[in-house]
Amino acid sequence: MIAPATAATVVSAVLGWYDQHRRDLPWRRPGTSPWGVLVSEFMLQQTPVARVREPWLSWLTRWPEPAALAAEAPGEAVRAWGRLGYPRRALRLHQTAIAIVQQHGGSVPTERSDLLALPGVGSYTAAAIASFAFGQRHVVLDTNVRRVLTRIALGEEFPAPATTRAEATLAEGFLPRSPERAARWAVASMELGAVVCSARSPRCGDCPVVRQCAWHRAGRPTYDGPPRRGQTYEGTDRQCRGAVLAVLRGGGEVPEADLLAEWPEPAQRTRAIESLIADGLAVRTGRGRLTLP
Repeated sequence: MIAPATAATVVSAVLGWYDQHRRDLPWRRPGTSPWGVLVSEFMLQQTPVARVREPWLSWLTRWPEPAALAAEAPGEAVRAWGRLGYPRRALRLHQTAIAIVQQHGGSVPTERSDLLALPGVGSYTAAAIASFAFGQRHVVLDTNVRRVLTRIALGEEFPAPATTRAEATLAEGFLPRSPERAARWAVASMELGAVVCSARSPRCGDCPVVRQCAWHRAGRPTYDGPPRRGQTYEGTDRQCRGAVLAVLRGGGEVPEADLLAEWPEPAQRTRAIESLIADGLAVRTGRGRLTLP
């Protein structure tokens, strides 16, 4: 466990760095609604910030509050999601909008337990919304924060594949007592991991806590834990599903026989179509055609 004095030094240094170097992201600007924060968290799951900026702005322009999205057909959410990837997130966001309207009077709930009950909201997302939208004190552990804390406190290049209880306890040791300061620490430590303490090319010379970093002091030892598997896309069912959805987003009903007729693997095409239907992302109309829900 890291010493409280060291943790406090790290927090202060990272907060000072964040005040000077934070990126201008639209969902962080003053006046952003809790709904805007919630939408950003859905979009940012497994998706780089650069790909989220414009879709987020377009989404909030079209659906500035949960009730506006809830009134639409779910297929409109899938269509507007575009090429962000993992389109089930669009359906979950639509379901979340309906739940907010029906169960919370149209306002994003403030309690973490209520946030956890929303479709598509897990432990991390609930903590992030509660922190960033409502300034509450929660441990917010995304991939970037986990990497920062692992390097600073444990002297290891990367954290374990899945979050452990010990890791959560470590993060609690860094969390300031003040809710306002804790919320700033959550976003600041995330930013540090995203732009300085990155996975592939850490810029230790620009790090405000390099002197406190156990990994740097140890000579930046190479990770020797379980293999870190990168995600492939080319030729996968994911790619095929995305291609099918791209056609369906064009609007109207599409003859199933015309969907990716030139796709090199007919069995994969069929598998992709059936999986989209099973996930609620596509619907058969009964006339040999498919459409968005």
